[in-house]
Amino acid sequence: MTSPSRSVVTLGETMALVRTTEIGSLRHANSLAFGIGGAESNVAIGLARLGIPTSWLGRVGDDSLGERVAREIRGDGVDVRAIVDPDAATGLMVKERPSAASTAVHYYRAGSAGSRLRPDDLPDGWIESASVLHLTGITPLLSDTAEAAVHGAIDRARVSGTMVSFDINYRSALASPEIAGPVLRGIAERADLVFGGAEEFGILYPAMSVAGAAARLQKAGGATTVLKQGPDGASVFTTDSVIGASGFTIDPVDTVGAGDAFVAGYLSALLDGEDLDAVLRRANACGAMACLVPGDWEAAPTLRDLERFLDGDSDPVRR
Repeated sequence: MTSPSRSVVTLGETMALVRTTEIGSLRHANSLAFGIGGAESNVAIGLARLGIPTSWLGRVGDDSLGERVAREIRGDGVDVRAIVDPDAATGLMVKERPSAASTAVHYYRAGSAGSRLRPDDLPDGWIESASVLHLTGITPLLSDTAEAAVHGAIDRARVSGTMVSFDINYRSALASPEIAGPVLRGIAERADLVFGGAEEFGILYPAMSVAGAAARLQKAGGATTVLKQGPDGASVFTTDSVIGASGFTIDPVDTVGAGDAFVAGYLSALLDGEDLDAVLRRANACGAMACLVPGDWEAAPTLRDLERFLDGDSDPVRR
């Protein structure tokens, strides 16, 4: 890894992705586009494009899909630690747009290579050399060994002083709220920074407001809580204040991956030493920009893209 003062490491499953290219059910789709997608690698790519040295680790199958996953992530400047599993296939994600206002995502990941992540997959010194370890709530729900890998990573981050960032990122296809709640809460209470939507904080602490959940997290481990509100912006709950920022008005094309872009924007600005207002502005802008192009990570901006987007008076035609 390069400069430990501004580097991020993350781990999780990235899958091959197939999506329809037109609006309508998969039953009638005439053409499909092929790519990759995974929450942690989405964040890694977003960070790399924003100038933050970033490393992603995950398992892939000994197959063409696994090769594509590793190549695509590496192609955006991320340090890729792809562990090739000869005994399991790379997972697959299929996206369709049943209507102009909706997206449906289907996962084919049971027993996948990515779900077989385990604690001894994490190399010595990898976490210790980084300033931030970023995790999501997807990985610990994949398998017992993946959950153990997440907690093992946190243990090492705690010893080395590496910040732990955690995006709840609840997936109902992986576990019910009753099963997922205690698992995700146990990780959130060990993190330094927790991202989530209002419903996700409700999974951590049922029948409790976001403010109440933030207070519980602060009491448990001192975490800063970031409430993602989509087009309405975001709010940050610290030990002594709540700071909010408005979102951006756009015409969304595909909202999948917007939350990951938001996290990448937030962490990059934080590592760049920006104040909280600027951190939220960049995070909200990155989340909005991710919605302007189909795909999970394709519209993640560079710093130059971000500057153009934030300059509302700029000429839309590049000459």
